[in-house]
Amino acid sequence: MIPRRLLLAVAVVAVVATACGSSDSDDAAVRPDGSVDLSQVTLRIGDQKGTGLQALLDAAGELRSAPYKIEWSQYTSGPPMLEAINSGAVDFGSVGNSPPVFAAAAGSDIKIVSAYRSGTAGQAILVPKDSPLRAPADLRGRKIAVTKGSSAHHHLLTVLDRNGLSFKDIQPQYLQPADALAALSSGKVDAWAIWDPYTALGQIQEKARILADGNGYINGDSFTVAGTKALASTSRTAAIRDVLARLQRAHEWADQHTDQWAQTFARISGIPLDVSTLAASRDPYRDHSLDTSAIQGEQQVADAFAEAGLIPKKLTMTDFIDTRFNDLYPTTS
Repeated sequence: MIPRRLLLAVAVVAVVATACGSSDSDDAAVRPDGSVDLSQVTLRIGDQKGTGLQALLDAAGELRSAPYKIEWSQYTSGPPMLEAINSGAVDFGSVGNSPPVFAAAAGSDIKIVSAYRSGTAGQAILVPKDSPLRAPADLRGRKIAVTKGSSAHHHLLTVLDRNGLSFKDIQPQYLQPADALAALSSGKVDAWAIWDPYTALGQIQEKARILADGNGYINGDSFTVAGTKALASTSRTAAIRDVLARLQRAHEWADQHTDQWAQTFARISGIPLDVSTLAASRDPYRDHSLDTSAIQGEQQVADAFAEAGLIPKKLTMTDFIDTRFNDLYPTTS
């Protein structure tokens, strides 16, 4: 069984020094000709076990050649990471489709800067192996664990809506993943809406059964998000552009080296190898630009939360999207 302490990822900062240099300063990093000396830049990146951004870049060999320093901060899920990005404590991070919506609803100083498909099979509503629940309609009146503002929150909302239910028909239990896993295993909740690798963890550790995955319910998009303060910095914007290119290459590498990716993910995250292997085997990554389709998809997520009364007002998500890095990506087909 995976130790509980490994699941309780708190905002403990681990510094990965990929180059020597002082703290980021535009005065120090921007040369007279307008170019940037990236060796003088420190990029602060948020990470979470569910995305494994540090593990992915490390496994693909992309960290070794990064010309700037990276400070990593670990979070339990996307929403607290975006709070840190809003405050300026973190510059950049990767999240699912819902955290940017909740951050936008709170008026946060964040921008979505890139998009990638991370798959639908790893998004799931899990139930205990001996649960009497057999179909999404059976969720009526049940206690369901979910992390508020996470991609699982939107998946759950969509599954309920498509099956004639609403959030008023269930008893949502807003829990972070570690507490949700404990609640499912102890019988305190009837179901758990979650994402990989926690989906794989529930399946393998608890023998939980998938009641509904993301297929047919969500498009599987995830996003990278930067703070407006970071994007106003010439030097950090240059570092963000570089790390986005590295992340795209890392995704391509992971798609082609699933076993190696799973092994590194397990080693860095502390997740058992059979869990990381299952999670890595589900869906390939697909980076794409923030084109009309991607933006409309995120607007639909925001509209769904607003219509359900789960955020206080309707949003215009284009106000929280920055397309300056679109040239790095192919358009969606």
